[in-house]
Amino acid sequence: METTKIAVFKGRQIRKTIHGNEWCFSIGDVVEALTDTPNSADYIKKMRKRDPELAKGWGQIVTPLVVETEGGPQKVNCANTEGIFRIIQSIPSPKAEPFKRWLARVGYERVQEIEDPELGTKRTRSLYKAKGYSDGWIEKRMRGIAIREELTDEWKKRGVKEDKEYAILTAEISKATFGLTPGQYKKLKGLKRENLRDHLNDLEQIFSMLGEAATTEITRNKDARGFHESKDAAHEGGDVAGKARKDLESRTGKRVVSKQNYLQTPQNKKLLEQGK
Repeated sequence: METTKIAVFKGRQIRKTIHGNEWCFSIGDVVEALTDTPNSADYIKKMRKRDPELAKGWGQIVTPLVVETEGGPQKVNCANTEGIFRIIQSIPSPKAEPFKRWLARVGYERVQEIEDPELGTKRTRSLYKAKGYSDGWIEKRMRGIAIREELTDEWKKRGVKEDKEYAILTAEISKATFGLTPGQYKKLKGLKRENLRDHLNDLEQIFSMLGEAATTEITRNKDARGFHESKDAAHEGGDVAGKARKDLESRTGKRVVSKQNYLQTPQNKKLLEQGK
């Protein structure tokens, strides 16, 4: 499963993921960014009715891909740059032209990243820096991304199915580490569509990494195969991090799990709204 990344267009977050060696974008996110509709599914349904040609070719344009959602990784209808351009033609919006330029730029960035993979990492760092994250936080986040990818690669090799099973295993680690599923954690922090990991403080990041790194190590040592054995390993890995968290809390008298998140900082919230 590719890691979902977030692109920002005029303060609106557009989830994107790599498929077929090119960027594919969440169609619902694009529609919401261009129309400000509170119900992208309803808008898309009406859009297809008034554009029969678009409806006719919908199956060729749309690809369900796994991206991060409020309830964890789920399949979301996505389209590549060409497909999104076609959809934009059916959306009467003053934002259409600037969005096309933005989309072309993002698509070109992928071409550059294929030629020089290090550019992708640099752009991710620059995006977090522009949002106001500290260098120390960014280093932890980048390391967390690498640890997560190592774990999901291990699951894939061992026959774990992407989408729902990944979400269940991730929830198992989170419950054992923090006492909360990712969905419960997001609710605690007042998040909706945002990526939970982008709103963890330093200690939350560290224990999240420990839980996933321990799960990878236990999975390998026990040679876990399939979903059920991987789930046992996920619980054990999360338990390692959970015990360490509780030990720290008993020594400091402070809880690691926090309601605070990046959006609650007025300055950072303003930066996000401006799309910086």
